[in-house]
Amino acid sequence: MKKLLLSAAIAVFGLSQVNAQDEAVGGQTSKGKWLIEANTGFSTFSESSLFQHSANTGFGLSSFDGNTTWSVGAEGGYFVMDDLAIKAGLGYTDLDFTSIFTYKVGAKYYILSMIPLQIDVTGATIKDADENPLWLGLQGGYAIFLGNNVSIEPGLRYSLSLNEEATDEGVFQARIGFALHF
Repeated sequence: MKKLLLSAAIAVFGLSQVNAQDEAVGGQTSKGKWLIEANTGFSTFSESSLFQHSANTGFGLSSFDGNTTWSVGAEGGYFVMDDLAIKAGLGYTDLDFTSIFTYKVGAKYYILSMIPLQIDVTGATIKDADENPLWLGLQGGYAIFLGNNVSIEPGLRYSLSLNEEATDEGVFQARIGFALHF
């Protein structure tokens, strides 16, 4: 009996995922729709990567060597054609000793309306810094649609430094994104 109930639950979950993704083909990622995202990121954190780790447009909280960092931000996009959104994002990070304003501009394409690939340029303005960092971001994942308006998008991101003076290291992150589609 337990196996039967477990099999039924798996079947219902599987059918709901297929139905939600079928709706996504003509719904969430179609031309003229809007996208609002909030991301969380997990990355290697060290003193040398302090600014790289904290310059983002997502939500985060971390502590390293007595310094606490928190950040808040969001991204928004507009689908200019089916499965292709032009995006922008803003974020703010507070460190114990300075603050960072972050901006992002890029594009996100959904392969088969469920595999998001993103490329963007992310910059940061650091209070009292001589030079501010700039990165080229590459990101990929999988969109799990939970109905008509919500998706969860786990993925991987690599941010490549575009200026050696501010930082010459890249950042690799595992991310979980939460998106609203309307």
